Amino acid sequence: MDGRVMAIDPGEKRIGISLSDLTATLAAPFAVIRHVAMAEDCQKIVEIAKQNQVTVIVIGQALGGEGESTPQSRHSQKMAEAIRRLVDIPVVLWDESGSTRDAQKIARRNLANRKARSGHLDDHAAAVLLQDYLDTVALKDMA
Repeated sequence: MDGRVMAIDPGEKRIGISLSDLTATLAAPFAVIRHVAMAEDCQKIVEIAKQNQVTVIVIGQALGGEGESTPQSRHSQKMAEAIRRLVDIPVVLWDESGSTRDAQKIARRNLANRKARSGHLDDHAAAVLLQDYLDTVALKDMA
């Protein structure tokens, strides 16, 4: 897969955004935007996607333990539908279960000071989600 990929970690108060490099190999935290309203949030996400020549948008979907739908996953589905109406690029839902926990582990290991580790990690959670997506797609392409 070539081209930059964006991942979204939708939350109730904040939305984490990460971007891949141009080869869609490595994910990096990009930004955190404050949740306002679905339409405004989606418009801002689309603006960022256009500014960064994004070719795929991946939206985190928190599924239940048995893969069942949850209130959070339904919110992600609505966000995906709204973004699809605004852009002509693929919008993919991806299981984000554990991405925030994994981002916290990475922060504890890599961030030196306690204040940095205790801040909002929404963009880092989006990067964990995106790296999982990129790695999975790369493995499928190699098979």
